[in-house]
Amino acid sequence: MSIYEHYRPAERTFVDRVLRWQDEVQERYAPRLTDFLDPREQDIVNQIIGNHPDVRVFFSGGVEGSERQRALLVPPYFEPSNEDFDITAFEITYPAKFVSLTHPDLLGAMMGLGIKREKFGDIIVKDSVAHLVVAKEIADFVKMNLTQAGKASLSPVEISLEHLRLPEAEWDELVGTVTSLRLDTVLAEVYNISRAKVSTMIEHDRAKLNWKIVSQPSAEVKEGDYLSLRGSGRSKIVSVNGKTKRDKWRITYHIRK
Repeated sequence: MSIYEHYRPAERTFVDRVLRWQDEVQERYAPRLTDFLDPREQDIVNQIIGNHPDVRVFFSGGVEGSERQRALLVPPYFEPSNEDFDITAFEITYPAKFVSLTHPDLLGAMMGLGIKREKFGDIIVKDSVAHLVVAKEIADFVKMNLTQAGKASLSPVEISLEHLRLPEAEWDELVGTVTSLRLDTVLAEVYNISRAKVSTMIEHDRAKLNWKIVSQPSAEVKEGDYLSLRGSGRSKIVSVNGKTKRDKWRITYHIRK
């Protein structure tokens, strides 16, 4: 059985990358640090590396519970420390009394500087305080150039990782049934929205499957997939539990509160 049978065609390029990282660590007997990975990519790394006898994998996003994390693949002898992940944290100061700052504002500002998404981790904006996690190799560039987001003037100040404020994510586990594993059908169940409305949202690029925009309502959902619908939050398909007597699929899923 080919390893690719376990993954979507769109994920095969990333699977090949993970296999190359694994081979590098084995051949060079030295650590390999990745860019920031989304949770689905982290799952794939874990699945491929698994219980490999000569390669171990560790993750860090700067603080426990981070969504986006760097992976560190290491040979058996290597015991990683926090410093090995090369992560820098910033507190973003701005005139909160006069302007607002949102997650999309800060994300857009980073992308507007030409910084690839995989070079920075979580963006945390809460209670007039903004924190940003970046790869150490771009920290100086961010400090010098991240001066504006929307109407807000910004001043990035480097802080210790211990001072990061990460709101604790809370998830509800639910069980439901769906007539098929089509994306529109599953999203309608998870978010309690009509299938017709969900289909329109998907067609207007408002849905994501494993952090990628999907515009086909008929896209198939699989166990382990991460879903999101703009304005409705995120969810994950924990398991597909077979069919009922009425030929519907039983699914268990987590939805973020």
